[in-house]
Amino acid sequence: MNITFNELRRIKDRLPDGSIHRIAQELDLNVETVWNYFGGYSHPEGRPMGVHLEPGADGGVVALDDTRILDIARRILGEPAHA
Repeated sequence: MNITFNELRRIKDRLPDGSIHRIAQELDLNVETVWNYFGGYSHPEGRPMGVHLEPGADGGVVALDDTRILDIARRILGEPAHA
């Protein structure tokens, strides 16, 4: 799946507090892996999650090999308290 880097960051920025930890727990990942997925590449303990960045408009295009983190983030944003 392809998404612009800026759109991926906008999704992360709209998540309610605690969502990164919630996603990590649900997928049995460490929190730094989830941060790295959303562009926080300075977290050395995070595992790669198939995120590939190509230069371009709107921050570039991010090709996601694995959309599970993004899928959960979108589900959280669609929950009634956050819609």
